[in-house]
Amino acid sequence: MSLPLLTASAGLGLRRGLIDELLAMPADAIDFLECSPDNWIGVGGAHGAALRQLSERHRLTCHGLSLSLGGPDPLDRTLLQQTRAFLDLHQVQLYSEHLSYCAAGGHLYDLLPLPFTAEAVRHVAGRIAQVQDSLGRRIAVENISYYAVPAADMSEIEFITAVLAEADCDLLLDVNNVFVNACNNGYDAFDFLRRVPAHRVASLHVAGHFDEDDGFKVDTHGAPVKGVVWALLRQAYAHVGVRPTLLERDFNFPPLAELLAEVQQIRRAQADAELPEVAHG
Repeated sequence: MSLPLLTASAGLGLRRGLIDELLAMPADAIDFLECSPDNWIGVGGAHGAALRQLSERHRLTCHGLSLSLGGPDPLDRTLLQQTRAFLDLHQVQLYSEHLSYCAAGGHLYDLLPLPFTAEAVRHVAGRIAQVQDSLGRRIAVENISYYAVPAADMSEIEFITAVLAEADCDLLLDVNNVFVNACNNGYDAFDFLRRVPAHRVASLHVAGHFDEDDGFKVDTHGAPVKGVVWALLRQAYAHVGVRPTLLERDFNFPPLAELLAEVQQIRRAQADAELPEVAHG
């Protein structure tokens, strides 16, 4: 689709387990679908046909999984070429990847955290710049959930801010990851949000997580979004403004109506955030 992606828009992740229901739902139930090009490049048959059909009905955004932006291995130039062709074919206006690495002498099949160091800032920022040149567009990088830090001479938000500035790229702000990391690593999630550079935020994610008995949080994308994360989303809108926001759900799929009800919660939060502008306009 060539129509612009509006700032006040709410989307849902395109997962193969949801395809039949997504094809059957009303076109206005969501504002966009997000898919990972890595999982769809070269896919034909029934799934390829479904993707074409869905992309004709809905705007697509894309969220990469395999570029390993912070890793030591050379960037995968073939994947970059394929990704650029995919984004161009589907007229994708918003592409993001993870501020992490997932390969070191071969794929590790996990998103691993980078050291919060000046050296890591220079390394990953240089690679992001190469990716932006290869794709011919700005990209956003996502703050990931992490359970240990390899090394640090700065805080997480200082690291993220430094990468965004040096690479001159955007941020995909994952609100659930902020909450999970704050709980597990002993910082204040609301303070973190207040320090996010608002002008860099291109879009947001919300998702569910799992609470261990001892209070440890695990980012699962397999449960409904919790109340505190909805509150953080509203705080994020108050700070950065309304941006396209995706509901992530990767497994334990409930009936689609339940996911669409959460998409409606995003829309309500966006509408509430815009009310003061209307009142003073």
